[in-house]
Amino acid sequence: MSDMTNNPIGIFDSGIGGLSIAQQIRQALPHENLIYLADSAYAPYGDKPTGFIQQRSSKLAQFLLEQHKVKAIVVACNTATVSAIDDLRAQCSIPIIGVEPGIKPAATDSNSGIIGVIATTCTLNSTSFQRLSAQLSAKTTIATQPCPGLVEQVESLQLHNSNTEQLVRKYLSPLIAKGIDSIVLGCTHYAFLEPIIRRVAGPDVSIINTATAISKEVGRRLEALQLLNHSKQLGRDVFWSSSDTNFAYKQFSQLWGHNVDVLPLKV
Repeated sequence: MSDMTNNPIGIFDSGIGGLSIAQQIRQALPHENLIYLADSAYAPYGDKPTGFIQQRSSKLAQFLLEQHKVKAIVVACNTATVSAIDDLRAQCSIPIIGVEPGIKPAATDSNSGIIGVIATTCTLNSTSFQRLSAQLSAKTTIATQPCPGLVEQVESLQLHNSNTEQLVRKYLSPLIAKGIDSIVLGCTHYAFLEPIIRRVAGPDVSIINTATAISKEVGRRLEALQLLNHSKQLGRDVFWSSSDTNFAYKQFSQLWGHNVDVLPLKV
C-alpha cells in the first residue's frame, strides 16, 4: 500500500460535529491531506432509522473511495459508527476507524463509581453500547441521557446562547442528581458545547472526550500499514457539505478557526 501514502484521509459525519475529530487528526498528523464530508442536509442521524444511516454512510464512503481514493476513513459520528461501521468494514479494504463513547476511561477514573453518558437515542439504544455498558456494570453505574436538540443547536451555531444552556441544564440535571463524577460526550457535536457543559456540570465533574484518542488510533493504523505521509509539506484540508454551502461556509470557518471553502456534496 506504499503507493497510497500521499492519498488523503477521509472523514465523515452527519454534520459538523466531526470537525472536533478532524481538528485533532490535523494536529496529530500535520502532513496528511484530509477530506471532510458533512452530511448536514440529513442531520441529525440520531433520530433516523438504522437502515437510512447505513445507506447514507455507504454512499459517503463510496464517494470518498471513488472520487478521492482515500487511504483510510474515519467515521466521526457515534451514531453512524454503531449503525454502519460493520457494514463499511465488510465493504472496504482500507482501515475504517469509528468513534465510541469513552465509558471505559470514565469508569476507570471514576471515584464515585457513577458516570454519565450523553448521546443520541440511537447510540444509547444500540447493541454495541448496551454490550459495552454491560461489561462495566458490575463495578460502575452508568447513567445515560439522550439529548434531542443539542445536535441542531450546534448545526445552527447556537453554541453559547441561553436556549442551548437551558437544554444542557435540562439534560445534565438528572445525571448530576445521581452523583456522577464524569460525563462522557457520546456525540462528536457535543465537543463544541464543552464550555457550557463544564459550566453546568461544575468543577468536580470530569468531561470525557475521545477525539485525541481517535487521532492517535488513526496514526497507529496508518503507521502499521506504512501509509503515513512523509511529505515535508503541510497537508491540505478539503471540506464538503450536503447542505446550503453559503451557511456551511459560515459553519466550517467558525469551527475550523479560519475561512475555508466548502464544496457542494451531492450524493
